[in-house]
Amino acid sequence: MEKKRKLGAIILAAGQGKRMQADGVNKVTLHLNNKPIIAHIVHFMHRMTIETIVVVVGHAKESVMKTLEQEHILFAEQTERLGTGHAVQTALQVLPEDVTDVFVVYGDDAVFYNGKHIPMMEKLFATQLSSDAAFSFLTIEQDDPTGLGRIVRDEEGELLSIIEEKDADDAQRKITEINPGCFVFSVDFLRKYLPKVERSPVTGEYYLTSLIDVAIKDRLIVQTVKGGKMAWRGVNTKEELAEAERLYAELNSVDLQSSS
Repeated sequence: MEKKRKLGAIILAAGQGKRMQADGVNKVTLHLNNKPIIAHIVHFMHRMTIETIVVVVGHAKESVMKTLEQEHILFAEQTERLGTGHAVQTALQVLPEDVTDVFVVYGDDAVFYNGKHIPMMEKLFATQLSSDAAFSFLTIEQDDPTGLGRIVRDEEGELLSIIEEKDADDAQRKITEINPGCFVFSVDFLRKYLPKVERSPVTGEYYLTSLIDVAIKDRLIVQTVKGGKMAWRGVNTKEELAEAERLYAELNSVDLQSSS
């Protein structure tokens, strides 16, 4: 008998975030709109009625764990920061066996998901289920995609890969469709295929996005949901945090108006 699908979440929050210069704490514990960034993301997952949430910790782990001590969270420690693929593999070690599919998001930029994005996330999960995909992920358009993973497609618009900027050539860097780091994975797929991901020859890290190449090679289904031009940004410096504060207030004033 087929196992009933149960959705969980993995939030990646182990990175050092050197550019933020947040002494002694992880950058995800910094406040945005009077609440820690990581708490915004956990509360969004709760709004999605996701009960099982694993937060991957590493740098300044105590600051993250203390911030979330009231949130009924599972923690997985990434003792060596070897990239996003390695971080998810660490999370799988504590993920309960009854979880069949997981949202995977990053612990800073996912702060911009709010109530109006729930239908889009539900569409992402529905796409995953209806196609029995290995995984599905969100793509968005950015006028300035600097620093972000680009979506590479063929002439018919079919997905070929996500290329990280550090590994991209000049033509690929001109692509404006990017990966904001929002995925839904089959847990069975992750357990089988994450060990097959190879290190980037440039950074020495295991990229989660390398799973696209692995899946396509084995002719597995990978789906995308296009989110269009969505307000979103990474939060890597104090200047970006200040810009995020402005953007967050703007987005959530619209969210509150639409729900009233």
